[in-house]
Amino acid sequence: MKNIFKLFIFLLVLSSCSPKSETKNLTYIKLEIVKTEKDFEKLVAEKGIAEGFYEFADSNAVIKREHDTLIIGKINIKNYYLNSKYQNASVTWSPDAITVSDAGDMASSYGKYIWTFKDASGKEQVSKGVFHTVWKKQKDGSWKYIWD
Repeated sequence: MKNIFKLFIFLLVLSSCSPKSETKNLTYIKLEIVKTEKDFEKLVAEKGIAEGFYEFADSNAVIKREHDTLIIGKINIKNYYLNSKYQNASVTWSPDAITVSDAGDMASSYGKYIWTFKDASGKEQVSKGVFHTVWKKQKDGSWKYIWD
């Protein structure tokens, strides 16, 4: 009976310890998000803003843009970026911080972005700011944004 009690205490102590593999897993997920951000940025540069934002959007994604306008759904996001004012624009960004949910199925990133575009007179304009993106892990293991 003493051995069973000792085993019970040992298992109780063991279960209350925070395993190192959990920390390692969260670090791995953060690296996945960094890679996803870079892949997203690369696709935008190669195939255009509309296609990039479409491909990395969850089906129910929402983006908030000028005048606090919400664009809901990946098709509407693509259509928003098909506007002629984005055809000669480019955007780059880099996450400064990433947080991951305890369950490892949601993440958030924020950092700085730079939009470059030509105004109506053809003069190049630059707009800088801070982005915040919320990521959701998909059934296939990929990450798609649900908020940007």
